[in-house]
Amino acid sequence: MTDNILLHVGIDDTDSNEGMCTTYLTHIIIKQLKKHDIILLDYPRLIRLNPFARYKTRGNGALSFKVELENRDEVELVEKIVLENVEKYSMFDGVNTNPGVIFYEGEITQEMKDYAIGAIYSIYSISYAEEFAKKIGARVHKFKKGRGIIGSIASISIDLPDETFECLAYRKSENIGTKRQLDQESIYLMNEKTYPETFDNIDIEGNYTAIEPHTPCPVLYGIRGNTAEIVEKAHKMVKSFEEIEDYCIFRTNQHTDMHIQENIPIHDMQENSCYKVKCEVTEEPHDIEGGHVFFKVSDNTGTLECAAFEPTKTFRNTVRKLRMGDEIILYGGLNENHTFNIEKFQLTSVAPQYRLINPLCSCGKRMKSAGKNKGYKCPKCGNKIRSSEKVKELINRDIVEGFYEVPTEARRHLSKPIVRMKE
Repeated sequence: MTDNILLHVGIDDTDSNEGMCTTYLTHIIIKQLKKHDIILLDYPRLIRLNPFARYKTRGNGALSFKVELENRDEVELVEKIVLENVEKYSMFDGVNTNPGVIFYEGEITQEMKDYAIGAIYSIYSISYAEEFAKKIGARVHKFKKGRGIIGSIASISIDLPDETFECLAYRKSENIGTKRQLDQESIYLMNEKTYPETFDNIDIEGNYTAIEPHTPCPVLYGIRGNTAEIVEKAHKMVKSFEEIEDYCIFRTNQHTDMHIQENIPIHDMQENSCYKVKCEVTEEPHDIEGGHVFFKVSDNTGTLECAAFEPTKTFRNTVRKLRMGDEIILYGGLNENHTFNIEKFQLTSVAPQYRLINPLCSCGKRMKSAGKNKGYKCPKCGNKIRSSEKVKELINRDIVEGFYEVPTEARRHLSKPIVRMKE
């Protein structure tokens, strides 16, 4: 009798901005495997990679699952079902759609876990991923350029010290591309009963439901939460005016800040990577054309230009309240223009701000200038003082220490919302 075979399957880059969704393709595969009594060992995984990846669709997510098989015939059957469906459903007309599939047998090694973190922190080439797959003994299937193998390897390899879950409900095929028909009131009620164990259901600033995608994909809605149980419970609370084809729950690294690197000084930051940095405001915020707000910060190694871009809406108003000397911890990413795109920040110390005003008279009235270099005179009692120096008055700052974040609509998939912060 031979030992069972542990098979990991990774799939990525099958969709485009015009349609499809790799989660839906994975869901189709899982359903077909069930017909052959092949059941997943765990929830399928939806793993978000580097948000700066050039050719990504919005979320840059790769999918994976694992099964335990009894023999080589079952291995061949799984591979056949996976590859047939990737060929059938991938959006090959998309100019940047380059699917990749990985099959790997055995336990995940530390080397593979390190590769996966690297795919979130930095940008890999297709050739590097292919060489790595060969090194670990994985079977590689590339379609077109096969860029999807980069994420496919990462999705089977990543370790999840923190995790969330997402329940995705799918539309009937005849409804794809039409306006989604959901009972908005039921979504608000669901949020009321499940928040904060579920989150990002409502965009508070815009006062609208945020669980619906804006693309013509098969997803009707997605609910994110801390456990599989809570997202399934929330899913059952949402009412739809169109028939739901099915739903699937995914284990994810979404909203975990897995993309954020810590303890990297400003001097050593690399473009297209994301960081948490403790620093001080050295240039006060100012608006530029397009509605973006820019300012500068420094640590003891260098200076960083930061931005709250227009899509972050009223978050920019909070940023505008920062002043020189404020101590903050920034979370975000350094783009190719070497500008730090802020996802959230923690204000740890509010710098005192002063304005210069005329002194008070002993009678309590504010004094007025007695003339150039002639000091001050009280308009009420006539008292005079020789000094021409103004006095400092503490300005009340309209901001307090704490966390501040962009609205739901502007939040990256990997960015941890404040409601999940444990610091």
